[in-house]
Amino acid sequence: MRSLAIAALVVLTACDKAPPEPVAPSRSLPEPVVRAEPKTPEPTGPRCVHPLPDEPPPPVEPASNCPADPEGGPPKVPTGIVEFEKGKRLEVELMLNDVHRARGMMFRTALDDDRGMLFAWRTPAYRSFWMRNTCIPLDMLFIDAEGYVAGIVENAAPLSEDSRGVDCRVNYVLEVNAGWARKHGIVPGDRVRIEGLPWS
Repeated sequence: MRSLAIAALVVLTACDKAPPEPVAPSRSLPEPVVRAEPKTPEPTGPRCVHPLPDEPPPPVEPASNCPADPEGGPPKVPTGIVEFEKGKRLEVELMLNDVHRARGMMFRTALDDDRGMLFAWRTPAYRSFWMRNTCIPLDMLFIDAEGYVAGIVENAAPLSEDSRGVDCRVNYVLEVNAGWARKHGIVPGDRVRIEGLPWS
């Protein structure tokens, strides 16, 4: 009898015991994903190139009847440097606003071989130039945002109002003496470094 009582007590005690709390299965959390900031790719070459013809256009002479400068002389503008990867270096006048760009090289009768004029814009676009009131023949080098020469207009004739440009979007146009580009071996696809721009 006593054995039965002990057995019953054991059974009752076992029934009163609460089942164990469920344990969530262990799992490892995924490693956080760290996204690297995208890098600006280095330019791999010019995006647009307007090739030169094998032969340059015929040379032209400075105008013999240059109009008088109504303002008595060119405006004061900042200067900078354009340096070509082939080693040629120019001191340039920087034409940074619409008034100075409209004036450009007008009414001048000479330009030193190591000087030029750089027209600059912050955004690329198709640019075209004429030679109204411009008395010396010029080469015009059209340069893209990465500093590559996209195309060259050679031997632009003085006093012409024909529109001159290349079919590439550019940020800069460098004017130098006519024949300068071929004389120094500069061709479309060459790269330049520009110093002195206020936004560079």
